[in-house]
Amino acid sequence: MVHPNQEPAVIAGQGTIALEVLEQAPEVNAIVAPVGGGGMIAGIAVAIKALRPDVKVFAAEPRNADDCYQSKVRGELTPNLHPPDTIADAVKTSIGPNTWPIIRDLVDDVLTVSEEEIKRATRLVWERMKLLIEPTAGVGVAAVLSEQFQAVPRDVENVCIVLCGGNVDLSSLTWLTDLPGKVE
Repeated sequence: MVHPNQEPAVIAGQGTIALEVLEQAPEVNAIVAPVGGGGMIAGIAVAIKALRPDVKVFAAEPRNADDCYQSKVRGELTPNLHPPDTIADAVKTSIGPNTWPIIRDLVDDVLTVSEEEIKRATRLVWERMKLLIEPTAGVGVAAVLSEQFQAVPRDVENVCIVLCGGNVDLSSLTWLTDLPGKVE
């Protein structure tokens, strides 16, 4: 079996995302990506820091599944003790022993967002960009729209948000009707 986020070859493959970003947007000075098991953010961080160490790398995760944030704060791998309850189902898994050292050393910060922020960001992308993203991709958007990200130094002005995943079960979108009004 090839592990989906702890296998070194998979982590390296995910690093090609950073190569594509640098090719398409060389002026980028920050990348924000959702984090679950950590394979994608670890691969991105290795590639981007090797080629452009000045680019900031931010991991984004739901507050209800904040093992990466807790690990960074504590300085040690701190997996979620229970399966997290979050709409962002692709990031319900915890970072692991192969991704943690990379995240610890190369990811500049971990931003956490609420379920409400994830829902609003996902809806915003649907309505404004006309892209049908899954809520996990909405985690990165929510992080950039958050007050926490607004405190990032002003020299971070060209931000790439990785919109990952494409698993939207339209029959499970009952949460959409719970949001008041339209996105402003």
